This record gives sequence, structure tokens and C-alpha cells, in this order.
Amino acid sequence: MKNKQSKGIDANSRQFSEYDQVEKNQNYRLADSNFQDQYDNAFEIKTCDMSSLLQGKDGAEVEFSQKLGSAMEEIGFAVITGHGIDTQLYQTAEEKIIEFFDPKYADLRQPYLAKRHGSVNQGYFPIKETTIIHPDLVEGWVFCRRAFNMNDDPNYQEKIFWPRANFEPFFRELCLAHEKLILPIMQSILRYLKCEPNSFDRKLTQTNFGFRLNYYPSLDESDLESGAGRMLGHEDVDLFTLLPAQDLDGLQVLNRRNMKWIKLKPPQGSIVVNTGDYMQRITNDRLPSTTHRVSIPVKKQKQKKARVSFPMAVYLWENEMLTGLPELGQAKYPPINAEEFHTKTTSKYYGKSYSNKNKSKT
Repeated sequence: MKNKQSKGIDANSRQFSEYDQVEKNQNYRLADSNFQDQYDNAFEIKTCDMSSLLQGKDGAEVEFSQKLGSAMEEIGFAVITGHGIDTQLYQTAEEKIIEFFDPKYADLRQPYLAKRHGSVNQGYFPIKETTIIHPDLVEGWVFCRRAFNMNDDPNYQEKIFWPRANFEPFFRELCLAHEKLILPIMQSILRYLKCEPNSFDRKLTQTNFGFRLNYYPSLDESDLESGAGRMLGHEDVDLFTLLPAQDLDGLQVLNRRNMKWIKLKPPQGSIVVNTGDYMQRITNDRLPSTTHRVSIPVKKQKQKKARVSFPMAVYLWENEMLTGLPELGQAKYPPINAEEFHTKTTSKYYGKSYSNKNKSKT
């Protein structure tokens, strides 16, 4: 693993194109480099106010869908405001993530090393081990829907998924708050594409998701000299991702039209939404899965500050089929089972054997 990761510092995205299940022509270095990369300071990712839609105001459905859909088609990213979620939840989440990854509890995390559950590699990822191809300077933990007691099941066993008590109830509350946005966002995207807006309502009601806690510790000189990035450039595998904005800069988006990176600085309390491979597949490439990464801050004082994030990736359950939306004409890609699609794509991060069906655990 270490040998592969050391090579990954200088690796190019095209070296892993065999795993792609949708067309991706972008060509980029996995790790960020302030000396080699070019930046697009003119492009502005759209901000979409969701408040009128959620309030049910006349004309809001069409107005919001046009703004969100056009942003997704143009760049694959948008910033959502007026989403109705209490931003105090976000402030508390940042505090709890720092507490969750407290170094003095490191031994408690080891029994929870990530394993495949269904489509998703669920569990703990130590720093520099989030993938087998690049030593990302981040500690992470992925929780799927299965990890939360969403329906107050008396037989639910918190200890199976959580190393410490009293974290699951809070993060469940946060996931439930985000879950309320899933259908309005998907319906708006479908409406923009002139597709039946409710065609995914059943599939996305109590659907699976990947809720990830990311803890980026402060950087020392050896980290900075290693050439590793905080999180490698990648495309999400999902339908779309909900990412609450962070106060520490680092999120960058690749503009495929000019192959320059956009430094995204969304306002506090907003949510960044981006489309993934599932969405690109069902829309015949109309809504792209866009490359993004977390870079190392340029300013020295910010390099000493820890960073956290908590994206929620919206998936389909493993037995669902990914098929082209019929209103968009002849499907570019054949129908494929969601689990097969998901695991073949993410094998680039976990190894070719990851997509072996016999490894699936439910």
C-alpha cells in the first residue's frame, strides 16, 4: 500500500480510467500543486436560494429548478442557501467531529476499520489510508443508513457502528435534517431536464446514503514536504452530495472547459451540492460528475488549523437499477445494478477485489 500511495502523489487521473463507468475526459494530477496547477478566478459557481421553494410560493418550483439545473449542467456544482436547516447543527457538528477524532481515543477506532457493507466501504479510515492510491492527509469515517437508528428499532445496537456513546443521536438528527432536502433537490433537477419530477420519489424515500466525517489535522513540515494533498482530486460516485460550507478554505472544483481549478468559498451556513457518477449515468452525461479536491491552504497560519467536513452522499439501494431517464432519448449506457456500478467505480480506491459480489455484506 505504501508503495502505491507514494506513487499516487505524482499520479494522473487517466491512470485509473479503467474503473470509470461514465465518460470522463478530464486529465489532472491527483494531488494539488500550487506550482503546476492553474486557477480560474473568473468563474462564479451559482448560489440558489431554496427558501421560496420550501415555502411553496407560486412559481418557485420552476425558478429554483432552472437555477439549480443550469448550474449542475454547466459545472456540476451549486451553493444552496435558504435550505431551512438550523445552522447551529453545523456548528455543533464541527465541535463533535473534533471530539470524535480526539487522539486519546485512537485505540477505540481500530476495531472499526472500514469494511464493505453492500455498496459502501463503511467504517474508519486512518490518516493517509483513505485510499490505496494516495496518502490523503485526512482521517475519515463513513456511516451508511444502516449505522443509524432511524426508525427507533428496539434491537438496534449502537456499539456495532459507533466506538463511543452519545454521538449517534446527534448525527442521526443531522442526517434526518439533510434527508428532507433529497426529494426537493432531485425533483428540481428532473423538472429542469423536463423529466417526470416524481419518478425517483420511491427510490429516494429512506434511501441509502454515505455520511462521512472528515478530520484534517494541522499540518507539520513533513506533511508539507511529502507532496501529499489533504484529499485527492476525485469525482463522487453518487446521485448528488450535500456538503455544509466550512470556514477554512480548501475546497476546489475543476472547470473542465479550461482545466483550471476554481477556489470555492461558499458563505457560512450554506450547503454545497454537486452531482456524481450515478447522476451522469442516468442523464446521458448531461449533468457531469465534476472533479473536486481539498487543497492545502497557502497561508502558513491556516496550515496549522484543523479542518473538518461532513458530506452526505445520496445513493440508491443496492438492488436498484441505474437506467437512462426515458425523456432524454436513447440511453447512452446500458442498465446496470447500483451495487455493481458503485463497487466497480470505487475499486480504484480500494482495489480490484472490492467489486467482488461475494464480499457484499448486508
